[in-house]
Amino acid sequence: MKMRTALTIAGSDCSGGAGIQADLKTMTMNGVYAMSAITALTAQNTTGVRAIQESTPDFLREQLDAVFEDIYPDAVKIGMAASSELICVIADRLRYHKAKNVVVDPVMVATSGSSLMKSDAVQTLAETLLPIATLVTPNIPEAQVLSGKAVENKEDMLSAAKFIGDTYGCAVLLKGGHSINDANDLLYANGETVWFEARRINNPNTHGTGCTLSSAIAANLAKGCDLETSVRRAKEYISLALADMLDLGQGSGPVNHAFALTGSFSK
Repeated sequence: MKMRTALTIAGSDCSGGAGIQADLKTMTMNGVYAMSAITALTAQNTTGVRAIQESTPDFLREQLDAVFEDIYPDAVKIGMAASSELICVIADRLRYHKAKNVVVDPVMVATSGSSLMKSDAVQTLAETLLPIATLVTPNIPEAQVLSGKAVENKEDMLSAAKFIGDTYGCAVLLKGGHSINDANDLLYANGETVWFEARRINNPNTHGTGCTLSSAIAANLAKGCDLETSVRRAKEYISLALADMLDLGQGSGPVNHAFALTGSFSK
């Protein structure tokens, strides 16, 4: 049986709602074989991040080579990479292995508000990873950092997405939450724009939604869907995961990645 594969390069979330754990669940639920290379261990839960222990650059390099040399991924999702050294290793190995369908989720701050990226790493990410990305998926605050532009309305979203896409040569999915609109996202690719409209789901439990969306996009790209279709399917998946109204933890809890899980072993 030939199954499509996807690799997530990100940090571990021991509470299971974001990072590697969310990515593996999402990729599995979206029909691909999921693999991981861990950039950092985090001690966190729905209320915040307590501690971060980074992988060494050498160990991250060994993880990436081990995956690519044996089970070549049909898509790659990149999440939390806190330091310039780790970002440079990721960019180097993806170039070396000629990675395809690379989705970069520029994770700078956790849902709880905790910082997940060192300040110097932002420029490194922009200069080394975005030029090899198929798609970058910033939220409003991240887009403001990457573009250097204030984003306060739909016109600002278009300006920021165009700046990022044209500067770094990648497609951009600018996520329009954070009080800009209901839940409308803007895809800018090859000079063209597509708006994905969705109603805001009144669920305070949004831990890991960015990780989940980018992983679902990568999974659909791995299966051979085009970019617009991959985004549309991923948006539908995250909307239904939110609408399931899972309520765990004392803070901003996780979505239910397995809302559509069926079969005797799930009972």
